[in-house]
Amino acid sequence: MGLACNIFCFEPLTRKTLTIMKLQEAYNFFESLKTETIKKSEIKVYEKFLHILTELKSRGFSEDEIQSIEAELDSLNLDSNPENGIKYFKIALRKFEKYLKDTFSLISKGHFTNIGIGLVSSFGILFGIVFLSSWERSLGISLGLIIGMLIGLTIGRSMDAKAKSEDRVLDHL
Repeated sequence: MGLACNIFCFEPLTRKTLTIMKLQEAYNFFESLKTETIKKSEIKVYEKFLHILTELKSRGFSEDEIQSIEAELDSLNLDSNPENGIKYFKIALRKFEKYLKDTFSLISKGHFTNIGIGLVSSFGILFGIVFLSSWERSLGISLGLIIGMLIGLTIGRSMDAKAKSEDRVLDHL
């Protein structure tokens, strides 16, 4: 079987002849979507994409890493014009943030704080039910929740500070 060729069959099909959404094209795409809408929820999602793309352009990625990011942007089919656009773009934003976290260990601002508060708060409630229930039950649960939130906040903030010092934080909204 021979090499595949592009639409005109003048040259072999290579990675460079494929159409991949570039970072600047994605930025321009979301900028145009932002100017076309007046809904605040849509504007917020578009601005998050714009901030992430701006952060990515300002980082010193290698050519292969940039191609990987652009291929991921292309796989999201952002310019496919879906019926329920805002829902589609919210899902695409979550997928793109997950890709950046898994591939480059880049996280959003406050990532560990949010996880810490949520996770440790649930353990705080359990602690309040089990160990502080000798007092009035609601008081034990409340104290357990407060203690859990404070511990989660402290741990999350310290992990966020560490990630920021390692330059792994995307400072977007």
